[in-house]
This record gives sequence, structure tokens and C-alpha cells, in this order.
Amino acid sequence: METIFTKIIKKEIPSVQLYEDDQAIVILDIAPVSAGHALIISKEPYPTIDQCPNDLLAHLMAIVKQVDIKLKEKLKADATNIVINNGKAAGQEVPHLHIHVIPRYTDDKKNLTFAKESYKDGEIQRVGKLLQLETIVE
Repeated sequence: METIFTKIIKKEIPSVQLYEDDQAIVILDIAPVSAGHALIISKEPYPTIDQCPNDLLAHLMAIVKQVDIKLKEKLKADATNIVINNGKAAGQEVPHLHIHVIPRYTDDKKNLTFAKESYKDGEIQRVGKLLQLETIVE
């Protein structure tokens, strides 16, 4: 499926690229939360994380780590938000796996918050039992 990211990967749309290898690219987001907001994008257009092979996901996360380090070193970010909007209901705008690394600063007055809920009596145990993992596939 053709997305804005596949067009960027094919150099049909310009971007400010920070890194590229055979599996991924890193670009600056054109609508950043803050300056330096980077996107790590899989070159293969997997729509969501569950469709991405584990070895590629590990590679993307290694790149995320390097971007995080660079943002703290060069932009003096105090912290970062590392975000994957995984599916339309989660706010994913482009159905092509990408990871946001957003530089954050103490007292920057930016919020990434969710309304919290409470479990009803016995619900946490029921949900916990339902979601138990048998094995981890590597």
C-alpha cells in the first residue's frame, strides 16, 4: 500500500533525513511536537507492530535508542517520549509502522496524558488471566 512514507522512502517527497540503512529511515516530523521530533520508519510498509517481524522491530528499537541519545546530547532534551500509535483507534494517521521520538524538556507544558480508569471488583484478575503469555516468540 502506497503511503506518504513509501513516497518519502522512494525520495518522491522531500524530507530532512537523519539516517538511512537497508531496513529503515529516520526523518524529522514536519509537524513536530517540539524541534527535533523524529520518526523512525520501517522501509517495508508493515501497517502495525504485530505485523512487523521481530528482528526488524529490534532493529528499529536500536535506532530509536540512538536517536534518543542524540536528542539528549545535541538538543539538551531532558527526556523523550517514544510513541507508537498502533492502529487507527490509537491515533495512527499513516498505516505504515513508525516510531516517534519526541524531545521533552522540564516544564515544557506539553502533555501526553490519558484519562485513567479503574477496574471493577475482580476484573483485574479476570483480565490478567485472559492475557497471560505462554511463551515469547523470538
